[in-house]
Amino acid sequence: MKGYWIVRCEYHDPSAFELYAKAATEIVAKNDGKFLVRGGQQTNMENAKLERTVLVEFPSFEIAEAVYAGEEYQSALKHITDCSVRDFVISEGI
Repeated sequence: MKGYWIVRCEYHDPSAFELYAKAATEIVAKNDGKFLVRGGQQTNMENAKLERTVLVEFPSFEIAEAVYAGEEYQSALKHITDCSVRDFVISEGI
């Protein structure tokens, strides 16, 4: 079954976010991931307070977990550690 990164987030340093986004885009592509939602217009409902939504599809749940835990992605996260608020889950698709 496919695996998904479901991320609700906000960033407070545009320069740091750009560094993270560039690295994350390359990492996702290298691992056969596909962005299904990447920001854009949204309507927050039922306690949703974060300003941005990202949904990434991977070929499997195991790949989604491995990419997140991998050294490359963990290194990319260092760009936004001090300037972001995120709700990040990895979910198996149906």
